[in-house]
Amino acid sequence: MRPFFMHRYEEVTLALLRVVAGLLLMQHGAQKLFGWFKAPDAPAGNAELFSMIGLAGVLEFFGGLLILIGLFTRPVAFILSGLMAAAYFMAHAPQGMLPILNQGELAALYCFVFLYLSSRGGGRYSVDGARATEGDVTLLASRRTA
Repeated sequence: MRPFFMHRYEEVTLALLRVVAGLLLMQHGAQKLFGWFKAPDAPAGNAELFSMIGLAGVLEFFGGLLILIGLFTRPVAFILSGLMAAAYFMAHAPQGMLPILNQGELAALYCFVFLYLSSRGGGRYSVDGARATEGDVTLLASRRTA
């Protein structure tokens, strides 16, 4: 059986998923930390750094940056997956369990995207991929699929 034509683009699409997820998450962190990207009618101000929102902003902005470039992808993505699960259950689930009703779709989707990245790693087109050694399982797996 012939593989699906997208098989040859596996590493490229992984890189695109990682970069886009990192960029999008960084925007949430920038909103919380720096007050950027807010709606014109939203109140001005930044989150206090040593608050739960401030911690979330730091993890979102700097964790998103690390995901974007693909550095320490597995542990950072695992932490961000937990952050998004906590965000879902603390901020959205009290309004009902279904994400479509409690507006928690984004937190749920981020949670599982980052869970996938924590198991898959940054891939060939990442800082982690560039730093990989010959004995690294990730590098060997990506060479096998090329």
